[in-house]
Amino acid sequence: MERVSAAVILDAQGVVKGWSEGALRLTGRTAEEVVGRPGRELLAEEPSPAAVAALAGTVVLRHRDGSHVLLALRAHSVLGEDGARDGYMVVGEPAEGPEPTLAERAFQQASMSMSVFDTRQRYLRLNDVACQVMGVPEEVLIGRPFPETVEDAEHSRGFHWHLRQVAETGRPVRYESFTGAPALNREHAWSIQMWPVRDTSGDVVGTALAAFDSSDQYWARERLALLNEAAAAIGTTLDVVRTAEELIGIMVPRFADFASVDLFDWVLGSEEPPALAGTDIALRRVAHGSGTEGTPEAAVHLGGVDHYPPFSPPARAILHGDVIQSQAGEPAFMRWIAERNARAPSGRSHRVGAHSMMAVPLRARGTTLGVAVAVRIRQSDDYGADDAVFAEELASRAAVCIDNARRFARERTTALALQHNLLPRGLPGQAAVEVAHRYRPSGSQAGIGGDWFDVIPLSGGRVALVVGDVVGHGIPSSATMGRLCTAVRTLADVDLPPDELLTHLDDLVTHLAGDDSDEVAELGATCLYAVYDPVSRCLSLAAAGHPPPALVLPDGTTRIVEMSAGPPLGVGGLPFEAVEVELPEGSLVALYTDGLIEDRDRDIDHATVELCRALTAPAETLDALCDTVLKAVLPEDPSDDVALLLARTRALGADRIATWDVLPDPEHVARTRQAATDQLTAWGLDEAAFVTELVVSELVTNAIRYGAPPIQLRLIRDRTLICEVSDGSSTSPHLRRAHAYDEGGRGLLLVAQLTQRWGSRQTGSGKTIWAEQPLPPV
Repeated sequence: MERVSAAVILDAQGVVKGWSEGALRLTGRTAEEVVGRPGRELLAEEPSPAAVAALAGTVVLRHRDGSHVLLALRAHSVLGEDGARDGYMVVGEPAEGPEPTLAERAFQQASMSMSVFDTRQRYLRLNDVACQVMGVPEEVLIGRPFPETVEDAEHSRGFHWHLRQVAETGRPVRYESFTGAPALNREHAWSIQMWPVRDTSGDVVGTALAAFDSSDQYWARERLALLNEAAAAIGTTLDVVRTAEELIGIMVPRFADFASVDLFDWVLGSEEPPALAGTDIALRRVAHGSGTEGTPEAAVHLGGVDHYPPFSPPARAILHGDVIQSQAGEPAFMRWIAERNARAPSGRSHRVGAHSMMAVPLRARGTTLGVAVAVRIRQSDDYGADDAVFAEELASRAAVCIDNARRFARERTTALALQHNLLPRGLPGQAAVEVAHRYRPSGSQAGIGGDWFDVIPLSGGRVALVVGDVVGHGIPSSATMGRLCTAVRTLADVDLPPDELLTHLDDLVTHLAGDDSDEVAELGATCLYAVYDPVSRCLSLAAAGHPPPALVLPDGTTRIVEMSAGPPLGVGGLPFEAVEVELPEGSLVALYTDGLIEDRDRDIDHATVELCRALTAPAETLDALCDTVLKAVLPEDPSDDVALLLARTRALGADRIATWDVLPDPEHVARTRQAATDQLTAWGLDEAAFVTELVVSELVTNAIRYGAPPIQLRLIRDRTLICEVSDGSSTSPHLRRAHAYDEGGRGLLLVAQLTQRWGSRQTGSGKTIWAEQPLPPV
């Protein structure tokens, strides 16, 4: 310890007149406290008579903190102008005293910073750790007010305020602070305890403190808090880029001054991961962030591809599958930073001060997706082992979320492609209705649903309108949707009534579910099947757990069709009810899936009212009306898929239909054939007369020979010429190949070869055989 000398001036009466800096440092007492007071008050023990007589010796002084100070003093007389003794000049220095006590050693060697202040916040005593924190010896601080020894900062002012509070109130204080210190090159977390020091009378004569460096515990809590925050903040959406941005938001600025996420291109697409070679690794920058506005540290633009050489920390992290740490001064680090700096605009370096970096592979389910890089520039701490463990845990969570988003995007793309391939692209031509449609996949994390629609031409100029929804999402729902769509087309070709068709469809779904197939959800599917006849202007429809359609009549009135929703498909054992509605020509029928009006945050009744109102909005085309309806009814982010099918009805006038009742007598066949030929002439279709005569002849003859009365012939002039023969028998004819000597059996084969298509359908009183032939070009 540095030797300190003290000088004191006493007058003839022993009153202190002068007090040196050394005296302050040895006793802790300032000149203001001592000057004018008798010197004897400073003594802890009376000096020996020999020392008084010799004006020299060892005396014991009382330190301001109550401890004793052993000094070797020598007094020199000070003479006045008259030569008489006017006072004394006393000089002294510490004398070799007894060995420090155990308590003094404990204070000096304590592992925490300990200090003692007087009531005016001046240093009286510091232990070794406190001196290390302050960066100066104890002698430099003794007697100096605390504010003079530190920078004027908020944490210093807060520390000084607490010292004053303890001295003024006499109550101890305990608090935590995250601050720096003069001799420390980084900020530390401190747990600080201050308490008053009292004399024998109970008065506060100073303040003592102990400060424990709790930085390790502080950073452990910070890392745990960041991990908890990451669990909630990363993976909020099933979007790869957004997930990478959320990882950057967690890392910067609390863990890194700059961070980036680079991924392989296949992660952003649908390809499988390729094998890694020993050459440069190409990665695409998907996210980066910085504590400095504008992210000047980034050498790669967002969306750009960078090639990482094998020596670089990111490449090493990917190739080895481990966290790679690198610090300033290491050759690989300096080479990496130099290569980054070379890319800075105009050669300007944005990375001055970068001293520590960490490259963490993003691995999920045994596959490396990319790498995250963290760099510290302004934060003075280098990355350590605990930081590597934290970064690995954080990257692992983020990688799983990125992989989930990648898998979701891949399945969504596949399901969407399957959906588009299964849904009708160009609706078949028919004259019964004008149609327009929309399909909107949801952005929900559940994936693409199984919504579908179809328009199916039927015999007699009729048309079937279908809308369905498979419960569930993803590829299984899309595959099931495709099977149901095909089944409906097959059943529609048989010309079953809506309720019977749904019964057969329900049997199919029940069968699929019974096979333990994953393609059918627990509640199966819903479906609405409607048939519109332009001749009778009748709409016949039935539903299986599906919302009823909305109608807009030509006069502008709107309503929801009153009908039984029926059980969903797959429940089995319950009947479906069909209803019939006669519609004026020009009526608008809106079929839709529940995603249009149902949502967890919406009232169904209110959404239905909005739908009806939107359907009456003026629009130049049905396509435009579809867009208007979706914009008015759908929320910004619908949680379910939506299918919308609009159909405006047309009607076939009496001038396009001709009907004859036929007596069950073969002699009436020629008369009926002639009536049909005359009707074709009236319609200007003489070119179709030859084929029509053969078709009428064959179908009427079969009805008379094999059917039952009443028999009726009907010609319909639509986009095609339709010939229908109805009778009272429910037995349907079928094609067969006649042998060489058979007298019959060639009629239907001839009809099938001469017409575009033919078939039969059951009616309430029997059956109808029909055939269509193309009309000659006009």
